[in-house]
Formats: sequence, structure tokens, C-alpha cells
Amino acid sequence: MKSLAPLCNLLLMIMVSIWTVLLWDPALLALLLALELGLLAVAGQLGKLAKALFGLFMVAMFFAAIQLPFDVAVATAVASGLKMMVMTVAVLLMLATTRLPSLTAALVRQVRIPYEYAFMFTSALRFMPDFIAESHAVREAQVCRGYVHSKNPLKRIVAYAASVEPMVLRAITRSDTMAMSLELRGFGSVNRTFSQQIAFQTRDYLMVGFLALVTAAVIVCR
Repeated sequence: MKSLAPLCNLLLMIMVSIWTVLLWDPALLALLLALELGLLAVAGQLGKLAKALFGLFMVAMFFAAIQLPFDVAVATAVASGLKMMVMTVAVLLMLATTRLPSLTAALVRQVRIPYEYAFMFTSALRFMPDFIAESHAVREAQVCRGYVHSKNPLKRIVAYAASVEPMVLRAITRSDTMAMSLELRGFGSVNRTFSQQIAFQTRDYLMVGFLALVTAAVIVCR
């Protein structure tokens, strides 16, 4: 959440991912997903991410459905789809409520991770929204060239394969440009200072304690 410290938001994402790995009950996973959506609504980001969440839901349904012909139990298939969705929404929640420069500062000053590695991690996170935006740009370009996207959800999922190659090429071009820009600016050769507010407050310590209790409960119940 925006009121929490950046490192606390990162711990929240990590703990939710751990809970998701340990849990196989579809009801508990659905409850966890509902809590994530509630936090997005409180942060005022649910409307902005509505289309992305709907697309993610369709992919999760497809992922669950393709397991059924292989004699996978329905509960297990549904749980697998929910796991994928819960983990992805956890990342989106952190990105929507955390400033990445502040997260970089927290990793360097609080976790003592070298700046180069912290920057690499947060840069990978920063590219996720850009990747989603570029996927829309590629699809719009395909439509302008006469490529027809079916309204059938299953066919639309298959049609995404046609977008993979241009998106990969654009990602490579972007990474090359970024690497050149960093090198020209002397990346890694100067001392870094940070002005972001990253210190833990009382609410952050309470959240960390809550996460520890829930993690212990999940392990015991499992």
C-alpha cells in the first residue's frame, strides 16, 4: 500500500507468493485474490487495471481448462489457475503502490544490496507496465494492417502468439538502448545518494508481524 514503506510492500508481495505456493484450497486462494483486489480498490488502482485483470482472468481460466483433458482433478486445475492469478496480481499491487526509485533506495540502504543489482531488479519490474503497453501497441498496429482479432476468448488467447515476435524484438531494442544510455552516463562509477523516505514506521512493523503470523498459520495448517 502507498502508506507502507517500499520494503514492506516488497515483503508483502513475497509473503503472498509464498502463501500461494503452499495453499492448494481454491476457496482460500479465491479469498486471497479477493483481498488483493480489495487492496487495489483502496489504493484507487482497480479501475486503471481492470482491462489487464480481465485479460489475466481469461488466461488463468484457459490455463485451468487445458489441464482437465489430462485427468487432472477440477479442484487442482482451478487452484493452478488461481495461483497464477494471485501471484501476478501481487506483483501488480506492489507496482501500483510503490515508487520504484524508493524501492531501489530501500534495497540498497536497508537490505545492503549493491546498487547495480537493486537497479537491475527494479528495472525489470518497471518494464512490466511498459511491456503491457507495448502489447496493446502491437495489437493496434496489427489491426491497422488488417489482422482481425476474434472476440472468442480462446481464439484471442491463441492469437496472442502472433504478437510475441514483435514484442520480443521491441524489448531487445529497448534493453540495448537502455544499456547504452547507462554506459554513457557512467553507470556504476559514481557514489549514489538517496533522498527518498524509506524508514519503517509503526504501521510497517505491525504489517511485518502480521505477515509473519499468517505465514506461520499457513505452514501449520498445511
